[in-house]
Amino acid sequence: MSVRLTQVAKRAGCAAKQPPGYLLPLLGRLPKVTDTNVLVGSATADDAAVYRLSDDVALVLTTDFFTPIVDDPYTFGTVAAANALSDVYAMGGRPLTALNIVGFPDESLDAEVLAEILRGGAEKANEAGIDIVGGHTIKSEEPIYGLSVTGTVHPERIVSNAGARPGDVLVLTKPLGIGIVSTASKQDKDTKRAMKEAISLMATLNRAACEAMVEVGVRAATDVTGFGLLGHLRNVVAASGCTAHVKLSDVPVIGAAWKYVKDGVVPGGTHANWRFLGEWVDYAAKVDKNAQLVLCDAQTSGGLLISVTEKKAAQLVRALIDRGAPCAAVVGHLTEGPARIRVTA
Repeated sequence: MSVRLTQVAKRAGCAAKQPPGYLLPLLGRLPKVTDTNVLVGSATADDAAVYRLSDDVALVLTTDFFTPIVDDPYTFGTVAAANALSDVYAMGGRPLTALNIVGFPDESLDAEVLAEILRGGAEKANEAGIDIVGGHTIKSEEPIYGLSVTGTVHPERIVSNAGARPGDVLVLTKPLGIGIVSTASKQDKDTKRAMKEAISLMATLNRAACEAMVEVGVRAATDVTGFGLLGHLRNVVAASGCTAHVKLSDVPVIGAAWKYVKDGVVPGGTHANWRFLGEWVDYAAKVDKNAQLVLCDAQTSGGLLISVTEKKAAQLVRALIDRGAPCAAVVGHLTEGPARIRVTA
């Protein structure tokens, strides 16, 4: 079976998401949620919804799907599944079950391609300790795959994006640059052969990071996907009402991404993030446009960005390292002030 899935899709992975400047105003026009059992809804642009069933159990509900970010069908399935599961982990939850979401061009691609996508998704779900119990398919011009995931969390132990407070430290669990490297690969410009590293990162579950932050006890978290590091951090500061400070030199980045962004190889979604965030981010003079794009890069199945008290930061870093998280980088901190982000070199 010889097929390059990225060549049959106009956009790749989470870079296919509607940009925040388009999406957030629409979400603001939705009716307010009045059900008191909805503990987390769409109002704070969090990673998943949370619905209370009892004093001890709440459901974590999320849906995530996209067009191919990689060429191999099986790998596409694993990455898409890991990405969807990440929303539950970002809330401090435990995945319970999932449903497939599929769009497939059955007239141009063989059914065996879809079989491999589904196999990849099922095996990644099994790695997370759950089964995929059903789903829905439609005909589409491009392949689309993802999951609707249901998880559980204790109502008093939800890790939302609204709990960050001044004095907290920001910890990132996967390096940036996935979107840039993936675009280079799609355009046959991955001269550094960095896509292998990007695939390994995307296919890594955020389960270890979730377990670490739940054990330590953290204030807030979000997963870094299509809106980029600064885009998702923007949601944290907007929901929490504080100012974030990010130090560029402390942010881990796939090495090849620096070369590719200098060569102009950047996803359209990353440029859209950068334009939107111009109203939210203050960059120091030494943080040039290329660095700004890296910080805004549209990630697929990126890591968790965790807000933790300074007192617990070292403990969290150790817990992440002990569990084998891809990285445990302190990238910034929070202070009192307006909902803004300040980036220094």
